[in-house]
Amino acid sequence: MSHWLLKSEPDVYSIQDLKRDGSTEWEGVRNYQARNFLRDQIKKGDLVFFYHSNSEPSGIAGIAKVVKEGFPDASAWNKKSPHYDPRSSQEKPVWYAVQIKFIKAFKTLIDLQMLRSAAELNQMGLLKRGQRLSVQPVRESEWKHILKMTA
Repeated sequence: MSHWLLKSEPDVYSIQDLKRDGSTEWEGVRNYQARNFLRDQIKKGDLVFFYHSNSEPSGIAGIAKVVKEGFPDASAWNKKSPHYDPRSSQEKPVWYAVQIKFIKAFKTLIDLQMLRSAAELNQMGLLKRGQRLSVQPVRESEWKHILKMTA
């Protein structure tokens, strides 16, 4: 099993929205490296930190689990979707999604400042300058340390 971090702006889709819905398709990713993670590496059963981005404060809000591995992202074919991409088709999909289900919302957001203050996380992709991917791998040691921060 691998661990991941998925970013969403909470005013677009938050951990509370996921809790309400139970599960959702993680679609609309339009970065090739992130797409490759969704298509090739994220597997059913993998655990995910749900990260609230572009908010005050930004941080890890909870945990989800992958219940369906990479499949073509149909939002790319919907002309009314903000994620529409005319280069993608059902016959030759360009973009991929996964389905995740709600596991847990943290009582307190693990904000970016808290993450940056933990020496054990100094190599975490999220904390590296210029790292803006909305889908990122999380090392086992980082996962365990962040879980300790929620206790």
